[in-house]
Amino acid sequence: MTVVQAEKLQPGWTGKLWALQQGVSTAESKRPDYFWFTDADIEHAPDTLQRLVTRAETERLNLTSLMVLLQAKTIPERLLIPAFLYFFLMLYPPQWIAETKSKNAGAAGGCILLRREALERIGGISAIRSEVIDDCALARTVKRSGGAIWMGLTRKSVSLRAYTSFGEIRDLIARTAFTQLKYSAVVLLVTVVGMLLTYLVPVVLTFHVQPLVWRLSLIAWALMTLTYLPTVRFYQLSPLWAPLLPLAAAYYSYATCLSAVRYWMGRGGQWKGRAQAPAKT
Repeated sequence: MTVVQAEKLQPGWTGKLWALQQGVSTAESKRPDYFWFTDADIEHAPDTLQRLVTRAETERLNLTSLMVLLQAKTIPERLLIPAFLYFFLMLYPPQWIAETKSKNAGAAGGCILLRREALERIGGISAIRSEVIDDCALARTVKRSGGAIWMGLTRKSVSLRAYTSFGEIRDLIARTAFTQLKYSAVVLLVTVVGMLLTYLVPVVLTFHVQPLVWRLSLIAWALMTLTYLPTVRFYQLSPLWAPLLPLAAAYYSYATCLSAVRYWMGRGGQWKGRAQAPAKT
């Protein structure tokens, strides 16, 4: 293992991508077949890299990614972390990601295996140097260049980072939520209204006095619970957490609005004390 001291952060780069660039520059002299990008707070299974390379070689993938298991032990984690995966997979369905004809492209930044040729073809890390949602930006750029990509889930690689408070998860969401909405106030409004209509209104109307209204609302609540249940099971939690999806959705809506406010105040995309998505003037 070689530990590299990064040079001073250059203008126009986000901190993480600058760190990745430093690692890539150091390793390029050895002409590796692949680069493996992973976070420092992830504990991988002994065969993780072997499984990644095997899949990449077998399926001729340019980018292979795994969504590692996040901690779900504290009350905030159990309520909100499975929902993080649930909403992420709604935005980036793995089947669409792998489909070459689909424009949908996503990856999990905690574990990405990338072919050197694919990185060279897109112009290196500098091609996405200012991206806040860097993992999905990398996947999108590789796919646009004609590269095959894939993303899956794993329980064998585990994030060691714990979220002991609701505020910590709030900041996790707020860092990239408004970026995901392309910094659009209109899209923000539509998203929040959509979240309220989809996840909260059925719960409220379940207590309506009209039988037809509360029955239909209860069915809607039951259906959303059923769609969420596989994610709850993936985290090996009690099924009783599944009906609380509307509560998690309300919190995500709040954090998304906070993300927009921080962006407008010039404090968007907070990472290690730095604003990586300052409001445009």
